[in-house]
Amino acid sequence: MNIRLRNRHMNHEPGTGPVPVPGSVPTLRRDDYELKNTHPHLGGERLTSTYDLVEQTYHLYVRVVKAKELPLGADPYVEIRLGNYRGRTNHFEKKTNPEWNQVFAFSKDRVQSSTLEVYVKDKEMFGRDEYIGRVVFDLNEIPTRVPPDSPLAAQWYRVEDRRGHGEIMLAVWMGTQADEAFPEAWHSDASFAHGEGVFNVRSKVYVSPKLWYLRVNVIEAQDVIPNDRTRAPEVSVKVEVGNQMLRTKISSTRTMHPLWNEDFMFVVAEPFEEHLVLTIEDRVHPSRDEVLGVLSLPMTVFEKRLDHRPVHSRWFNLERHGVGEMKFSSRVHIRVCLEGGYHVLDESTLYISDQRPTAKQLWKRPCGILEVGILGAQGLLPMKMKDGRGTTDAYCVAKYGQKWVRTRTILDTLSPRWNEQYTWEVYDPCTVITLGVFDNCHLGAEKPGLERDSRIGKVRIRLSTLEAHRIYTNAYPLLVLHPSGVKKMGELQLAVRFTTLSLANMVYLYGHPLLPKMHYLNPLTVNQVDTLRYQAMNIVAARLGRAEPPLRKEVVEYMLDVDSHMWSMRRSKANFFRIMSLLSGLFSISKWFNNVKEWKNPITTVLVHILFLILLWYPELILPTMCLYMFLIGLWNYRFRARHPPHMDPKLSWAEAVHPDELDEEFDTFPTSRPPDTVRMRYDRIRSIAGRIQTVVGDIATQGERLGSLLSWRDPRATSLFVVFSLCSAVVLYVTPFRVVALVTGLYMLRHPRFRSKLPSVPSNFFRRLPAKSDSLL
Repeated sequence: MNIRLRNRHMNHEPGTGPVPVPGSVPTLRRDDYELKNTHPHLGGERLTSTYDLVEQTYHLYVRVVKAKELPLGADPYVEIRLGNYRGRTNHFEKKTNPEWNQVFAFSKDRVQSSTLEVYVKDKEMFGRDEYIGRVVFDLNEIPTRVPPDSPLAAQWYRVEDRRGHGEIMLAVWMGTQADEAFPEAWHSDASFAHGEGVFNVRSKVYVSPKLWYLRVNVIEAQDVIPNDRTRAPEVSVKVEVGNQMLRTKISSTRTMHPLWNEDFMFVVAEPFEEHLVLTIEDRVHPSRDEVLGVLSLPMTVFEKRLDHRPVHSRWFNLERHGVGEMKFSSRVHIRVCLEGGYHVLDESTLYISDQRPTAKQLWKRPCGILEVGILGAQGLLPMKMKDGRGTTDAYCVAKYGQKWVRTRTILDTLSPRWNEQYTWEVYDPCTVITLGVFDNCHLGAEKPGLERDSRIGKVRIRLSTLEAHRIYTNAYPLLVLHPSGVKKMGELQLAVRFTTLSLANMVYLYGHPLLPKMHYLNPLTVNQVDTLRYQAMNIVAARLGRAEPPLRKEVVEYMLDVDSHMWSMRRSKANFFRIMSLLSGLFSISKWFNNVKEWKNPITTVLVHILFLILLWYPELILPTMCLYMFLIGLWNYRFRARHPPHMDPKLSWAEAVHPDELDEEFDTFPTSRPPDTVRMRYDRIRSIAGRIQTVVGDIATQGERLGSLLSWRDPRATSLFVVFSLCSAVVLYVTPFRVVALVTGLYMLRHPRFRSKLPSVPSNFFRRLPAKSDSLL
């Protein structure tokens, strides 16, 4: 089917600017990066509760079901005319009773006609198509239907044709986006798409494949006979699952019965398409291995384990293809199972959206419902040129848990309005939903498969920051980091509501482990987690790329933050200043205590003395006082609590004042593709930074070694003094009440500055003289 529009400029929004010149950074105020409150008119008079987080939009629906008694020899198809819009069904060759069962949707806001015309035409191979007949509808007489009303029944209409016969079955009604026909309908605002592009504008819901960890324990082999029997074999095992490959070490037992006992982890997805392939190889030369045996097993033969109970090992015969008759059958001893007690990570744990284990038997009941209304976007920048002007064909993707959603593509507009609502079950509130906006570059392209959908921006919302049962309506800035700097690409308007189902279950979850228990009983190493996450991401991208319409790899990678582990000077600075922000509280407390000791404010110092004496005299009040203090601080901070969810912060990300060369380094490929001089300069810069880090780490190690040398007799005089001091302190503390010791210590620390010396204290001087292992470093 093909939909076209006579006037291609009808859908063009006013104010469309040219495509930004590469390298230019628009001048934006700090307010442009902030979250904005919006007040959309959510719901409507007749809109169902399922769609109460979006603005009500009306569409004219036309369902073309079938026709009968058409003239013999005709190649019929149906054309729908509504003002300047034209919609066509597929045509059938030489068929008098064709069936189409296709739905067209025309936005009511763009209707420029008072009549709807439905033509039944005969497709001519050459020349102009002849119409068999037509049916005309008055738009004022078309009924309105809103779910949960039953679908409107189609009716037979006799076409007023020149030949005097023929009937067509139609259903015409006015409905909203809550209609069941809305997702599969061909929309008039996507009329520019042609060819394969018409399949890439639909809204769809995707489900990630069910991922499993495959644990392979290669234990040993028997009767492994090398081709060259004059030498001791150097045998290893190559384990492959799809495009994942790992290899054991060369067996230390250079015999025909090698032993390895090594564990490997892989990621596989249901339905299982790959086989587990084990190849036993003999290292005959540093650059050449000879295959001694091969074993290929389907995933269906392996046991699915839900906990950490042991799995029985099995012997398998190897296949060997060589010259001559095989007198012995080599065997391999392996233990393989599919781990259902883990959660297969395909996204960063910082932005995790699902924590459930693979096995559905281990799932808990949901604790809440997340509803998101994707209203639209504003102020998008033009992403490509069309007919000499900049334009954008935008769609939005949301990912939470295993469910991905994709809105329909709105063509040729910088302010698209989707008004689509989606729902997810929530199993843990400490999770994140990710939404991204992209420019569709697959609308009937001349070279399909070569284009990549451009990223416009991304939004993350942590569910634990949302108040229950409250509707958040905000416009989120879409920020993207380019080689020229951070750019605001527009704003995404959302309506979000998080509904809790059980308060008791919610409280229980906050004391529950973040991941399934297998991650703690039999944890994976850091390298395994990173490698398996990369493999899981590739599998998810490959499976979603095979859907119709496909969710393309560049979209999946952007949503899953595939490059979050790559080195970035900007991210390093941002993380450093995050740590400094955390330590600033300790620095403030230290500065305040020094002011108290220095009697900068005598009233405060006197009050601290009084509080100290009270707590010393009544030590049982110390812990209650601390808890009461935190309670009062919490009540005080409640007045200043955040009124909206957090959003992307360019200042926190250190993206506003980043150096251009650091950005160029962040966007560099891996391995690098920059000139040698640039790489040398960056290498020297990293060396200088690493040198400072090395100095700080060395100072920390030195302090720890000095503390350990107090009793190591590395410095006999210092250890002797410390041992004698410890003995005297033990005697004094034994005969002196604790309150007296604490009183003397506290008053000594809070003494007036006139009783202080500007020189370092005796304990500090003693500690700095202790030896460390830095003297032994080369």
